Amino acid sequence: MTGAERRDLEVPRVEPLADAELPRCSLVVLNWNGKHHLDGCFGSLDALDYPKDRFEVILVDNGSDDGSQEHLRAHHPWVRLIQNERNLGFSAGCNTGVRNADRPDQVVFLNNDLRVEPGFLRALVAPVQRGTCAATTGRMLHWDGQSIDSAGGGANFHGMGIQRGYKSPDGPEWDAPRKTLFACGGAMAMSAGAFDEVGGFDEDFFAYYEDVDLGWRTWVLGHEVHYAPDAVCYHHHSSTSARVPAERLRRLQVRNPLLACFKNYDDASLQRVLPAMLALAVRRAFLHMGPLDRTEYHIEELRTLSGPGWWERLLARFRKQRRPVQEIDRIGAADLVALDDFVGGWGHWSAKRRAVQDRRRRPDEEILPLFLEPLWCIEGDPAYRALHEGLVDFLDLGALFGSQP
Repeated sequence: MTGAERRDLEVPRVEPLADAELPRCSLVVLNWNGKHHLDGCFGSLDALDYPKDRFEVILVDNGSDDGSQEHLRAHHPWVRLIQNERNLGFSAGCNTGVRNADRPDQVVFLNNDLRVEPGFLRALVAPVQRGTCAATTGRMLHWDGQSIDSAGGGANFHGMGIQRGYKSPDGPEWDAPRKTLFACGGAMAMSAGAFDEVGGFDEDFFAYYEDVDLGWRTWVLGHEVHYAPDAVCYHHHSSTSARVPAERLRRLQVRNPLLACFKNYDDASLQRVLPAMLALAVRRAFLHMGPLDRTEYHIEELRTLSGPGWWERLLARFRKQRRPVQEIDRIGAADLVALDDFVGGWGHWSAKRRAVQDRRRRPDEEILPLFLEPLWCIEGDPAYRALHEGLVDFLDLGALFGSQP
């Protein structure tokens, strides 16, 4: 998704920072079996146009077994290493880095499969230092620099994240600073005080959509998040997740948008959206279950067994067709597990929701324009699309979002 263009979200460009104004930063890089990325990442960080005594780099290693830790000590000894015994996930890993940071003014989160331009850090932290926002995200290009990976973010109404500009050619249309729903967790800066105040990354998310939740929550609690286009970096998209079984990723990718919505919508908005997001999630699960002979579940089929000898024919069919196990695709099963994680943990998630809503400082009508494409339908299946459109019409979700596309 490219994300709709809204001029009303643009903000003034801030003046560059003089050396004396530069904040002290802790750069947190998370790593899990990414040794092959470390030289490119840390080589570019070592070349930053930023005083060496004003920033530190922390690698949080999530239990790698590919020699990452030994490689870091041998080739980048200036980077501080924090070793976790196992993979704690993106959220807990980043929070661990912050807890071990040396009293920074700002915390910066970077993917390990990233390289940055020399002026990246100055541009990224300037809006936060100038006080125009609490957090920023940079202009993330694909590794070859030809197209956009992310130029800010939005979401549809049931929480599916949008990377603004994704796969679009890089160009001047991405040059304007603007408000954004969230900062991509792979290239973001945030005031250390604000990060602590809003509660950091939610560790229940483990990975995926933790940045959507953090950004959305930051707006709810009265702060702003901005896109800083002059903070340019280059990204190998999804290089780490490609090594994880698809069904394990899928569970998080289905569950976590539901959690972000449940936590961050206000009461009136959630009551409108919740029925639709649950119905669409169920329909989507069935789309991905694989071949399923529904006639086996239709009692109407028994009408063909009337007449003399119907009971014997019924028993014969029962013995022939009854199966104690129904095979379904693991992706469809992951969707169902994700839904059960959500509804089965209702009390837990409700407590988390209350912790956010009790501190709300900004109404939803000021946040919803940041979604960019709230009515985006994520599946092309005709029945799914018909359900999506029917729910949008029945619940009047277009009006909720001010008739955004």
